[in-house]
This record gives sequence, C-alpha cells and structure tokens, in this order.
Amino acid sequence: MRMFAVADEPDVLTGLRLSGIEGKLAADRKEAEVCVNEVEQNPQIAVLLITENCAAMIPETVKRLRLSSLNPLLVVIPGIAGSSRAKDSITGLIREAIGIKI
Repeated sequence: MRMFAVADEPDVLTGLRLSGIEGKLAADRKEAEVCVNEVEQNPQIAVLLITENCAAMIPETVKRLRLSSLNPLLVVIPGIAGSSRAKDSITGLIREAIGIKI
C-alpha cells in the first residue's frame, strides 16, 4: 500500500518526495479532479494526501471520498503557509459529525 499526494504548491511536493511520497501538482480545479480520480482508480494507493487549497477547489469530490470511499483514505494537509482552519476546528468537526456540542 502506498501514499500519494496532490498539491498546488511545488514546495509541498518536494518535501513529500524527499520523504518517499509520490505526488502530482494540480494548479487548477480540472487538474485536481483528474489527479484525485486517477488515485481513486488505483487500488495500490491506500492514502491520498491533498493540500487544503486543492481540497477547496474540489469540495464535492472531497466530501464524496470522505463519506463513501474506503480506499483511499483522504487526508487534507496544510500548505506552505500553514493551516487555514480556525483553532477550534476539531470541536467544530466533532459537532458537525455527531451533532453534540462539547
């Protein structure tokens, strides 16, 4: 089983490649969609890493993969500038997922 990355920044891909993770650069929505679909069709890839900016380009595909796909596991990672999520994002995700305020 392998990991694969889709990123909109060359520096992110360079860093991931140095750690042994292959990837592709997606500069726009169409390229991001094509890359994710190729990964989804490849049974050898178990984990798909995608940068926040790429995930924002294709929100419907990201949602579909998170809700219905067993393979690959989708992990959204921050880009070079860091995470754009609010500090309370984990609590918000839990609240959204189970409907309970904690």
